[in-house]
Amino acid sequence: MRTHVVDHPLVAHKLTTLRDVRTDSPTFRALTDELVTLLAYEATRDVRVEAHDIETPVSPTTGVTLATPKPLVVPILRAGLGMLDGMMRLLPTAEVGFLGMMRNEETLEASTYAERLPEDLSGRQCYVLDPMLATGGTLAAAIKFLTDRGADDITAICLLAAPEGCQRLEDELSGLDVPVTVVTAAMDEKLNEKGYIVPGLGDAGDRLYGLAH
Repeated sequence: MRTHVVDHPLVAHKLTTLRDVRTDSPTFRALTDELVTLLAYEATRDVRVEAHDIETPVSPTTGVTLATPKPLVVPILRAGLGMLDGMMRLLPTAEVGFLGMMRNEETLEASTYAERLPEDLSGRQCYVLDPMLATGGTLAAAIKFLTDRGADDITAICLLAAPEGCQRLEDELSGLDVPVTVVTAAMDEKLNEKGYIVPGLGDAGDRLYGLAH
């Protein structure tokens, strides 16, 4: 597994405002959207393309277009939905699937409660959107779900990550013969006793959408 922490002043600037407890939900959503687009630029560096012949106003030339099958963007519900627009702005021709996963706050284990994905993901690059890589259980379960259906290259985009989550992801995916990359805006200090990232930014879903579940 490869972990890439995006070191860019604009990323750090937007993340600082996201962390601030005084930032309201509308501002939080707008900044998440902008930050994800910046992270997506790095995350799609190895997106598969194929040659494509075109005519410019001056002469014929060969460029590239996204390869077939098109990449699949998979937000993990519900907080991952807040990252979708920012990702699709950069990758508008990608397809979108949805994966609903819930973490048990006592056991910290993840379970799947909903999915809307192709049955066969053979040969597909997948981009998983999950704001917080905390304990790592949800993301590990999501990646296994996708690889079980044939996905052969997975990149997870996270606003924040914790060392414990990355280590668990590494451990649980150690036998997986599929390249996995995590792209994040920051690697934070640790998890607290409740499994929240420290210093973190709180519950991403609540800050995106309010306290209603």
